[in-house]
Amino acid sequence: MEKTIVAISTPLGRGAISIVRMSGQDSLQIAEKVFSNAKNIEPRYLKLGNFKFDDGSREKCLMVYFKAPFSYTGEDMVEFQIHGGTHLTQKVLSTLLDKGALLAGGGEFSRRAFENGKISLDEAEAIIGEINAESESELRASLSVADGKLKRKIISLQEDLTEQIAQIEATLDYPEEDFEKSAKESILNSIKNVQNEIENFIAESKNARYLKEGISVAIVGATNVGKSSLLNALIGEEKAIVTDIEGTTRDTISEHIFYNGVKINFIDTAGIRDAKDKVEQIGIEKSKKSVSQADVVLCVFDGSREMKEEDRQILKLAENVKHIIIVNKNDQKRVLKTLPNEISISAKDEKGLEKIKEKIFSLVISDEIDFNKLVLINERQIEHLKEAQSIVKEILNAQNESMDIIAMLIKNLWNALGKITGQCENEAIIDLIFSKFCLGK
Repeated sequence: MEKTIVAISTPLGRGAISIVRMSGQDSLQIAEKVFSNAKNIEPRYLKLGNFKFDDGSREKCLMVYFKAPFSYTGEDMVEFQIHGGTHLTQKVLSTLLDKGALLAGGGEFSRRAFENGKISLDEAEAIIGEINAESESELRASLSVADGKLKRKIISLQEDLTEQIAQIEATLDYPEEDFEKSAKESILNSIKNVQNEIENFIAESKNARYLKEGISVAIVGATNVGKSSLLNALIGEEKAIVTDIEGTTRDTISEHIFYNGVKINFIDTAGIRDAKDKVEQIGIEKSKKSVSQADVVLCVFDGSREMKEEDRQILKLAENVKHIIIVNKNDQKRVLKTLPNEISISAKDEKGLEKIKEKIFSLVISDEIDFNKLVLINERQIEHLKEAQSIVKEILNAQNESMDIIAMLIKNLWNALGKITGQCENEAIIDLIFSKFCLGK
């Protein structure tokens, strides 16, 4: 019998409402000890009453009871909605612990929901993704998985694979029936369809890292070309120090914005030149490192002066990475010769900034993200898809192998896909085979 667990489900601190919830067989029994209006309670109806503390004090609150299996965890659950307050919430929790509940471990409610078949593993991960989402794109990707899109796709693929395994079993059981060749052909064609589905998953998720972590953009240039002014203009805040003194920025400064639902992380770097002191030299080395690690590099030049040796170093640094040529200070008389594919701007007057954002986005996110399709951003899920993709290739290369070997590889593929949702037990394959194919046995 599972223990009855309890935890605070809302952030601690002052607020309108705090929620404390229990899950387990004894939830209602414990609630009846502390709630004044627990008699004849109906499942899924909020009841107003008093939470009774052992010292005789009371807290007016709401209680709701969810009867198994119609709850988040699939078990009996009780939730108390009380006034928000750190000490009050802790006191309710302590009272429920004294009455027999045990403190829940991290993620234990969701773990029970998974074990009781209320959510799949991918849906549990999507819930975490929703909570931790920092951008619109990351949230939308997580919501599509939490909605069960991925689970339904995986189950459909597994059902198809089960049909193929069952067909192989039938071929092995009836060798006198000369249909092994045609059966193998049919099976491999079906595997090709699975391959197409998996490749579509992976293709739709090619922007996963950028949706989750954002696009990393390094702003580099010689001293006093306006890098810090550009950063401030792009983010709409005065974050970087701007002066006429060369070498003001001596360390990297990071800030971010959101564009088309995707986070763009800007890194303002120290001006690249022959350093005059050790501190500045360290900053310049960090600038060079930022260039090598960035998804996109903004190479900033001063349009009001001739190109210098430092400017040429910038172009050389960025020649092997995705970069955008930015010519700043177009509010002044142009002296610098036109550079290939340049974007002319004035950081001071905040002109031309949208072109930069648009260019950054198009350099990294090559195709429009269609959130009506399934977009995966979870690394574990993507890795298991790649594992499945590798097994598919093995199966298609095993055309001349025996049916036993092909069946084993298909079972491996079934399990690889099942790792995504948590449904990867071989017994499930056996049950499905017996339920779908009856050959008089």
